[in-house]
Amino acid sequence: MVTLQGETVYLRALEPEDLAFIYVIENDELIWEMSNTYTPYSKFLIRQYLENAHQDIYEAKQLRLAICKNNTLEAIGLIDLFEFDPKNRRAGVGIIIQHELNRQNGFGKEALGLVINFAFQKLQLHQLFANIGAENKASLALFATFGFERIGIKKDWNYINNSFQDEALFQLIKQ
Repeated sequence: MVTLQGETVYLRALEPEDLAFIYVIENDELIWEMSNTYTPYSKFLIRQYLENAHQDIYEAKQLRLAICKNNTLEAIGLIDLFEFDPKNRRAGVGIIIQHELNRQNGFGKEALGLVINFAFQKLQLHQLFANIGAENKASLALFATFGFERIGIKKDWNYINNSFQDEALFQLIKQ
């Protein structure tokens, strides 16, 4: 667990008790635009997901971890490795901190640093990628902090609030 332990936060596997937290996040329409979600999730579906969350990343091709403040079990956010491709040693990464009051104070930055270290050191990945809305200034700055490079723009990629918006593709290659 040391790999996933930081100074202010730690990352842990999902627990059945996270049902209500995940339900709120997955059904927050303000977040849907970032996750390309179009419909709400039921508690039943989330419960089924949690029952299968024990699957290894090599089996599930994804890993979702809860972000928790040190000395608590309560999740404040989620961080995901998705589209895990062990042959080509790459994965996508996404992060969400639920409440505004937990944003812009280093929790997300520390969590992203922990998952980058885990991906490169423990999973032996060669690269990570992230898809970030061009209007999402906080995420653009966060990923740039770790050396993610913008390698392209998908023009008019997402339809949000009655207008098309660009999405940037970022990549971090292990040196």
